[in-house]
Amino acid sequence: MEIIEGGVTAAKGFTAANHAAGIKYTDRDDMAMIFSKTPCECAGTFTSNVVKAACVLWDTDIVKSGSPMHGVVINAGIANACTGNEGFEACIKTAEAVEEALGVPYSTVAVASTGVIGMQLPIDKIVNGVGALSNKLSDTIEAGTMASKAIMTTDTVNKEVAVTFTVGGKEVTMGAMSKGSGMIHPNMCTMLGFITTNLSISKKLLQKALSEVVKDTFNMITVDGDTSTNDTLLIMANGLAENKKIESENEDYVTFKEALLYVCENLARRMAADGEGASKLFTAKVVNAKTKEDARVLARAVVGSNLSKAAIYGCDANFGRFLCAMGYSGVDFDQEKVELYFESENGKEKVFDKGSLPEFDEAKAAEIMKASEVIVLIDMNDGKASATAWGCDLTEKYVEINADYRS
Repeated sequence: MEIIEGGVTAAKGFTAANHAAGIKYTDRDDMAMIFSKTPCECAGTFTSNVVKAACVLWDTDIVKSGSPMHGVVINAGIANACTGNEGFEACIKTAEAVEEALGVPYSTVAVASTGVIGMQLPIDKIVNGVGALSNKLSDTIEAGTMASKAIMTTDTVNKEVAVTFTVGGKEVTMGAMSKGSGMIHPNMCTMLGFITTNLSISKKLLQKALSEVVKDTFNMITVDGDTSTNDTLLIMANGLAENKKIESENEDYVTFKEALLYVCENLARRMAADGEGASKLFTAKVVNAKTKEDARVLARAVVGSNLSKAAIYGCDANFGRFLCAMGYSGVDFDQEKVELYFESENGKEKVFDKGSLPEFDEAKAAEIMKASEVIVLIDMNDGKASATAWGCDLTEKYVEINADYRS
């Protein structure tokens, strides 16, 4: 696998565009489109929140229908959640506008929204935006990058990644973009994510790979404990790499899944690091746990604890906060076996040793915690399973951002 420049337009056959429709923002782009003239196999995962945005319901229907997908239209500023029948009609009208502009069936067009809950979309602006986007579609790297910027809300940086890998002697490309900064919590987590590839693969295996990879990537990040109404992750595969179609879990499938894991983990880490108000990435690595699920639950509990996040922000080597979070996670374990370390580019220090407090250098521990990524390494000494979760520190800025979000 090779990391290359670009995002959703990196793979052959995919185009993208950005547009300032004036949906909520007045000083920036707020609509994007990803499009493949060639129909794509598609798969998706969506929010576990019972309150689901209209666009989530629309996209879920497309994915479950078995029909191909040609593209997706995304808007920022208004979430189209808690909007009733009018909100669902907005999805239909958006897709119909793509059908009129680009000649593909409206039932093959996904929609995604992010922003304020409870507001109706200005459908005239959306439809006009679709027309503008359709005229701007391009396969350049810049087009993909600008699309990734157009879907941001409280994000401070855009997030995109692309890789190439070889399947059956054919070079395959995968590109992706995502947004997410606040309301980040499993399962899935708050995000919009879009992955494109020119791989030829069955829909069944595409969905299987995505669903499994999500468990160890986007489902392992948290910023604030709030799961959104709009979480959507879509992957489209148009088959233009002309590899022998992957229809079994063979070596080619394993290669694809490894590339997909890298792409999703790369974006997940970036989203956690860009959490609202964050000053550093907070990583929890649990090793030698009894089971994989135990490791996942423990790691998520540590990065999800507000007290742990505050300690990371304050560079306070208070190991008790991390152990406390593990203790209420629901996992049964023996604290007399646990070892806990703080680790970063500035060094590594053991702060808890199998039930007792070892002598450690507080000043060194504080220095370790000043780095841009702080890792809490937890050795359970109780098995062979491991998992990693990503979050961020909790700062005053988080409250500032969310206290006036609607304005």
